[in-house]
Amino acid sequence: MEANIVLTPLHYVYFIGVISILIIMALRKDTPMVCVVFLFALGIVGTGNLIGGIQTVFKSVLYAATQFMEIMATIALITAFSKCLAELGSDKLIMSPMAKIMKTPAITWWVVGISTLIFSLFLWPSPTVALIGTMILPFAIKAGLNPIAAAMAINLFGHGIALSYDFIIQGAPAISASSAGISTSEILSQGRPLFIVMGITTVLSAFIINRKKLKAQPEDLLNSDLNVKKEIKTTKASVALAIATPVAFLADIAFMLIFNLNGGDATSLVSGTAVVLMCFGAICRFKGNCLEKVTGYVTDGFLFAIKIFAPVIIIGAFFFMGGEGISSILPNQNQSGLLNDWALFLSNCAPFNKQAAALLQMVIGAITGLDGSGFSGLPLTGSLSQTFAAATGGSTPIFAALGQITAVFVGGGTIVPWGLIPVAAICRVNPLELARKNMLPVLIGFVCTFITACFLL
Repeated sequence: MEANIVLTPLHYVYFIGVISILIIMALRKDTPMVCVVFLFALGIVGTGNLIGGIQTVFKSVLYAATQFMEIMATIALITAFSKCLAELGSDKLIMSPMAKIMKTPAITWWVVGISTLIFSLFLWPSPTVALIGTMILPFAIKAGLNPIAAAMAINLFGHGIALSYDFIIQGAPAISASSAGISTSEILSQGRPLFIVMGITTVLSAFIINRKKLKAQPEDLLNSDLNVKKEIKTTKASVALAIATPVAFLADIAFMLIFNLNGGDATSLVSGTAVVLMCFGAICRFKGNCLEKVTGYVTDGFLFAIKIFAPVIIIGAFFFMGGEGISSILPNQNQSGLLNDWALFLSNCAPFNKQAAALLQMVIGAITGLDGSGFSGLPLTGSLSQTFAAATGGSTPIFAALGQITAVFVGGGTIVPWGLIPVAAICRVNPLELARKNMLPVLIGFVCTFITACFLL
């Protein structure tokens, strides 16, 4: 950790922008215009001229678009495939066995959440969202589960619990451990009580707070095509696609485990499988008209993805300036990230006792997560855990686990709207509304986790 961090006008403009955007979000107003204003201001401060400010707006938006492209394509292709499933009636055939389990919205919420947790531990959340969205979610909606509640379950169990603990793939713990100078097993074993407390308190509070709103109302499904009400005649094509779909996705899971595929590789495998199945279904059902049908499915899928991502790209453009993105947008300026510098600055201002250091570690983890990447801040929180432990006599693994939990829960896809777009898109809900729904349960989890950490340090 650097001993001294010098904050520049660029840092202060960015900080004011972050606070302004968070306030606008709290007021339930749209933020893209505010992001553009501060991108323009950052460009002027960073380049020293008006033209540079204008160019920075475009460069940052272009950078954000490239960062989101993989997610956009995944959502578009999965959406295209889901339309094919629905039109053929194969989705109804696939989901019918789940009727014996999903009898009430409450039971369905836990089934969706636990299924997401299990898949995410082995596959990571990104490909899991695609699998859940294709295989389980439509039936969950038909069982009466509110789409926003389904999105919360997927978020909190997958991008929250599974991604933060990550004891199977061990991606997050490995990054934290290497930065903290300890072994991965130390974080997983000594930090286990924190991960358990965070997970249990978060999902239980989410369920209790929203238990009366789990059942979908007619207005909840007004703009959603997840709940297909019309009866579709069963054909040989629909049966063939209904059989091929689970077989293909189970094969994907086997390939991921055998060849150790995760992250982008796993997501591309699932997305590619969806495209192949979509073409297979179109050929079986529409034969000579399959070319036009596939074009229609793909067009609808990308139109949906672009509609969802349009405002998020603008918002993400601003927050990418807080991380490594600034080196591509303003190459002559801060290279380490404005958010990271603020985190280091705050750490140098902290009084060094165990409780204050633990609280600061959580705050720093949350700040680094504002760029929408739950992993980008882990090297920082890992190194800080070593420093805080040496200064206070506390436990390095506990400090590392605290930073990992807050960084992943905030940035990995439960709090910041630009980080939970895949789930919001799959569930056809507003990402800002989903972020607001997740906020209170996650904060309750943070408080309980902090209290637990105070006893373990």
